[in-house]
Amino acid sequence: MKVLQINTTVNTGSTGKIAEEVGKLLLIDGDESIVAFGREGNSSESEKIAIGTKIDFYTHILKTRLFDRHGFGSYQATNKLISSIEKLNPDMIHLHNIHGYYLNIEILFSFLKKFNKPIVWTLHDCWAFTGHCAHFEDIGCVKWKTHCNNCPKVKRYPSSWFIDNSFSNFSDKRRLFTSSNIHIVVPSRWLSNLVSESFLGLFPTTVIYNGVDTTIFNPLSDAEDTFRGYVRGRKVILGVSNVWQKSKGIDDFISLSKIISKDYVIVLIGMSPEQKGNLPENIVGISRTESPMQLAKWYTKATAFLNPTWSDNFPTTNIEALSCGTPVVTYNTGGSPEAIDHKTGFVVERGDVEGMWLAIQQIEKKGRDFYMDICRKRALKYFNKEDRYQEYINLYQSLLKEYRGE
Repeated sequence: MKVLQINTTVNTGSTGKIAEEVGKLLLIDGDESIVAFGREGNSSESEKIAIGTKIDFYTHILKTRLFDRHGFGSYQATNKLISSIEKLNPDMIHLHNIHGYYLNIEILFSFLKKFNKPIVWTLHDCWAFTGHCAHFEDIGCVKWKTHCNNCPKVKRYPSSWFIDNSFSNFSDKRRLFTSSNIHIVVPSRWLSNLVSESFLGLFPTTVIYNGVDTTIFNPLSDAEDTFRGYVRGRKVILGVSNVWQKSKGIDDFISLSKIISKDYVIVLIGMSPEQKGNLPENIVGISRTESPMQLAKWYTKATAFLNPTWSDNFPTTNIEALSCGTPVVTYNTGGSPEAIDHKTGFVVERGDVEGMWLAIQQIEKKGRDFYMDICRKRALKYFNKEDRYQEYINLYQSLLKEYRGE
């Protein structure tokens, strides 16, 4: 079979890497894999199709900022993509993140309605069924259940400077997205429940957890010496994010730094140069890395991995930590708690910084070695990438058989 995946990026970030891993499995099976993307990332084993130019990208951003019409720019770029799809004639199209200033959903979904072949759509956030935002849990908004309007996050991604068009956006998304025959995939039971309450609830929905490369993310024996200059003999509390902002818990880490003992240092990976220059003495900021091996060493070094996220779906960082044998402490946010059980970590309520510190102390009492094998076994059982992404291949095959009447 020939499968076309569409995503914001190629082989970078969580969504880009998921598409890459699915593509690899297709190629191993002798199938064809193509990835169409809005922004270049890393090299890919799949055939690549770039969508749009920098001019398209920045024009779409301007349309979003001025008119709050994210997803309704990129006319020329999307029409070119449609022409490419018609030439490729794939057996199936798999959508990932279609927001990100690179696609016109009116043009795309008008084409998909006529495409008349299986379409899989993996929702990595909530943007598909809201009038504006990608996440709403941090503010407890439930307007998406009926009809978005007067969006309280209009100045957040994808931010609009002046206009709130959330009512029209919601109406247009509902009209466009429910006109095609789609099979939805979500990476958490939490998001599956939300989808069932939204206008996308009419579609079949499958939960497929994200996976990690457990051969790379594993307890590494040389991690201790690698970062001695950073930690100077202190125990490590680790946080990892592509971008550090309030919704990812940066303020909570700052608060935590004020109450932890002197035996600990907080290490935050993914910090910008400006952020690194404004950290307390007991927080070490490290730039984002594309090296999984480097990350694995930090996970292995950490006493605990902390994820005080205020809005999330199913963070891959949690399962990377588990795979390295490191227990996880997370806020009770989205699907984040689904990565762990009572043996492999702790769940605390959002904003409970003291609760996080108590959880870390509980982990220290038993010792990291106590958790290492249990965490590792959970990762191998539930989050091994070959097992999880094979579920996509199985889904493709099932949908194609149904489509062909076999």
